[in-house]
Amino acid sequence: MAEMVGPRLYSCCNCRNHVALHDDVISKSFQGRNGRAFLFSHAMNIMVGPKEDRQLITGLHTVADVYCCDCREVLGWKYERAYEETQKYKEGKFILEKSKIAKENW
Repeated sequence: MAEMVGPRLYSCCNCRNHVALHDDVISKSFQGRNGRAFLFSHAMNIMVGPKEDRQLITGLHTVADVYCCDCREVLGWKYERAYEETQKYKEGKFILEKSKIAKENW
C-alpha cells in the first residue's frame, strides 16, 4: 500500500505549527537578521506585528515582523512597502528566516 504524503511544508522551529508551503517559495537567497532567509508569496498561521520603516540591505522598506500564532516566536517579516521601484516586487511577501523554520513532509 502506498504511503500518503502531503504537501511539503515549513513549520515553526519552536512548536512545529505549519507556517508556509514549499510551493510558495519565491527565493532562497535572501538575508534575514540571523543569516539566510527565504522569500515566500504567502504564509499561514502567523500574526503580523506593527509596521515600521527599516533600512535593509536593499534600501528603505516598511515592514512588519511576523510571529508564529501558537508560540509567538518571531519568524521573520512581511514587506508592506518598498520605496525603490526595483524592490516593489517584494510588497506583500514574507521573509522567513531559515533558522526559525523546519521542513515537514520531505
